[in-house]
Amino acid sequence: MAEQASARNVLGEPLLPCSMKPVTGFFRDGCCNTSAEDVGSHTICAVMTESFLEFSVSRGNDLVSPRPAFGFPGLKPGDRWCLCAPRWREAMEAGCAPRVSLSATHERALEYVSLDQLRTHAVEANH
Repeated sequence: MAEQASARNVLGEPLLPCSMKPVTGFFRDGCCNTSAEDVGSHTICAVMTESFLEFSVSRGNDLVSPRPAFGFPGLKPGDRWCLCAPRWREAMEAGCAPRVSLSATHERALEYVSLDQLRTHAVEANH
């Protein structure tokens, strides 16, 4: 996992954690780390909103319902979660993209969305 140790965010800085409560990430390490096995590109650290969660359910991805067998508590507004970059782009195009933490969003997200698009939805005030 050397690739994860040197992971960079969309600002070119070391990737910061997204959430440990609930524990997020493709590797469930709290970070939006990725690898070739992560075909969904779970690279965008997003702050859940009611409108996005409803949008996600309408697209067949229920992030609200707990799934104890998989250690998934279900998400609520305000939770941070590593989203698939294509799903975030889809939500952005539909006008309901959640805010993002640029410092915790993996640079590979830029394969799907631009830094300007992410900055428009950034939770950080200085980026």
